[in-house]
Amino acid sequence: MRLDLELEGLCLKTSKIPKFYEKSLGERLAEIKEFGELSEEETALLGKYGNLDFETANRMIENVFSTFPLPLGIATNFVVNGREVLVPFALEEPSVVAAASNSAKLCSGFEAKASEPIMIGQVQIVGFKTGAKARAGLKKIMSRKKGILEKAMSVDSTLVKFGGGPRKLEGKVISTKAGKMIIVHLLVDVRDAMGANAVNTMCERISPLLEEISGGKTRLKIISNLAVHRTVKAKGIWKKEVLGKEVIDAVLDAYEFAANDEFRACTHNKGIMNGIDAVAIATGNDWRAIEAGAHAYAAREGNYGPLTHYEKDADGNLAGTIELPMAVGTVGGSIGSNQVAKIALKILGAKSGKELAMAIACVGLANNFAALRALSTSGIQKGHMRLNARNLAAAAGAQGKEIEEVAASLEKEGVYKAERAREILKIIRSK
Repeated sequence: MRLDLELEGLCLKTSKIPKFYEKSLGERLAEIKEFGELSEEETALLGKYGNLDFETANRMIENVFSTFPLPLGIATNFVVNGREVLVPFALEEPSVVAAASNSAKLCSGFEAKASEPIMIGQVQIVGFKTGAKARAGLKKIMSRKKGILEKAMSVDSTLVKFGGGPRKLEGKVISTKAGKMIIVHLLVDVRDAMGANAVNTMCERISPLLEEISGGKTRLKIISNLAVHRTVKAKGIWKKEVLGKEVIDAVLDAYEFAANDEFRACTHNKGIMNGIDAVAIATGNDWRAIEAGAHAYAAREGNYGPLTHYEKDADGNLAGTIELPMAVGTVGGSIGSNQVAKIALKILGAKSGKELAMAIACVGLANNFAALRALSTSGIQKGHMRLNARNLAAAAGAQGKEIEEVAASLEKEGVYKAERAREILKIIRSK
């Protein structure tokens, strides 16, 4: 067990757990139990590898016949706004968790802030023969927006009780091949929920009133995943004494490549989403919505670009920042049904959607820095293939210590092929 830091007689938790990857399953669970203050029942649930039963899964989606497990790992060393954080990752790709942990270890700490949780609901109104009639319909809607907002407010008393609810009504007329359309935006404060259900219901409830006022016909009534009013920003500093000038210059060159080439920017952002998606999945959030919003945000100025920015600060350190929409919640949706997602949130210590969003943004920045550092210096394949060698060894039939022996041989030879893994395993067993 690690020794917690002691200050004035108080025991402070730390996310820095040396050689976590070398610990047994029991030791890892013990560390996480202590850090996350988990109960015996919660810890036991994490120790089960098939912890989503049929009845629960069948309530979450249709036609359930099984579950598809993903490894659940922990990224260490994160300090967000001065708070020690262990971050759960759910994904299948090697090196992502290790890269985030190492990046956070090198960073002098992350600072983050999130805007208010305002989501946009869109109502499409059609049936206008001329632009003048569409504009007149929109004008009528705006003249009665107070009553429309009151109608939306009456839909979700629970959300209003917790300080959320409709905040603003906006609208525009667009020209399409199908004719002129009015698009109404209902801005809703969804508090600590992702908000899709609440926003969609409000849009559906106000649509008859919008039809009556405008004289048109409503079609789509749906949330937008481009959550431009619900963004998160994070910053990290990697000191020159830690990285060295050569590495800093290499990372800056790699960043400029992404900032000026959309092909590179796409892969640059994929590396960011490696970590972001993994945390979203682990905490029961809609990673597809986050992906869609992030990539749309990256192209908001007309050209697709990187979601991060890097520069040297006044002291010559590397300063990295990230900004993107982050519609995540700590309540509602599948979170209430998925016990492991609730435990993951408890480990992370996220008490609100804002806290979760800030931690996720820091993860995205950390994974991006790690990728740029590796790509611009030693190359991405070195660490990635080292971990992939274990998968090749297991696929070849290696068990227990054989896996590490086969992986070590593959790494030494620099040959990462299933056929060679089988040959090495055969040699080991023959001895």
